[in-house]
Amino acid sequence: MLATISAWFWWDRLWLPYNLTWTDLEDKEGRVYAKASHLYVAAPLALAFLVVRYLFESFIGTPCAALLGVREQTRLKLAHNPVLELHFSHSKNPGQADIDGLSKKCSLTPRQVERWFRRRRNQERPGVLKKFKEASWRLAFYFGASLGGLLALYDKEWFYDTRQMWVGYPKQSMLESQYWYYMLEMGFYCSLLLRITFDVKRKDFKEQVIHHLATLILLSFSWCANYIRVGTLVMLVHDASDVLLESAKLFNYAKWETTCNSIFVVFAIVFLVTRLIIFPFWIIHCTWVYPLNHYPAFFGYYFFNAMLVVLLLLHMFWAYLILRMVKKFLFGSLTKDERSDNEEDEGESSLTEDGDGHPKATNGSANHH
Repeated sequence: MLATISAWFWWDRLWLPYNLTWTDLEDKEGRVYAKASHLYVAAPLALAFLVVRYLFESFIGTPCAALLGVREQTRLKLAHNPVLELHFSHSKNPGQADIDGLSKKCSLTPRQVERWFRRRRNQERPGVLKKFKEASWRLAFYFGASLGGLLALYDKEWFYDTRQMWVGYPKQSMLESQYWYYMLEMGFYCSLLLRITFDVKRKDFKEQVIHHLATLILLSFSWCANYIRVGTLVMLVHDASDVLLESAKLFNYAKWETTCNSIFVVFAIVFLVTRLIIFPFWIIHCTWVYPLNHYPAFFGYYFFNAMLVVLLLLHMFWAYLILRMVKKFLFGSLTKDERSDNEEDEGESSLTEDGDGHPKATNGSANHH
């Protein structure tokens, strides 16, 4: 059964144009092609990234946080109450009827019960130092990946003329720079998935999981089907705005409001340009239109473009939230963070962050815009 499934899965017609087979992509005539077995390298790289991340956050992220004055807030010690703890394990946000009932059971006023639940919820929220260290690690990777991507692509003709991306496809030799670019990106996203339940959990948690999975599936498929050239462009476009995003978050946690606000404006512009203009009208256009000039459509062609559309839909979802923030930003009415999970009884900063980490103003910070 496994042999049958494998034969169907690797059927030439699913991955390659109708007149080609896997034998056409065997290393010969000086050409070296990507192989599915290369993808196994992503697993040890993911584990290596977890180790490097721990060392980075401990010996670089933490000192940087101290240098910028990022400190954990002292939270008030909460008195243990078994009755309230039992209810909290089932419902963290009790309704008014539950609050009234619990106040009678515990001989507390409804206001005291509300305060207990508010402080108990805050105890489970990650501190600002944890957020800072996570953001600093992602910033370091995205900056390195963006720089490495530019160095790997700046002298390639398909970087400037996307029509050249399909010349000779799929008999396009793999370059060493492409190999490492792919493997490092895949290892990084695998490490994010391994850590996602332990990292700061956003309200767009499901969208983040979908994004990481779609990215890994897209990279894996593009690697096996030798869509490497377009894959490198997709990675570069996505990393560009992430550098600014993580930078804005760091200054947000350090309470450098003016700097954070300025970077956020630049981030919003870069995000919209790269994710909603360059990505659909250059990259998806070149994967949807130009390949048909070289070979008839096949399953892999439709599947690859479908995965790109999934990413585009996620970009549109986040762009909607960003534009809603920009609207409030311009009209000076940013008073609440719709997607973040922040302290309820203390204003840590005039800027919080949304589910994807995008900075947002709170606590009357509209005066600074």
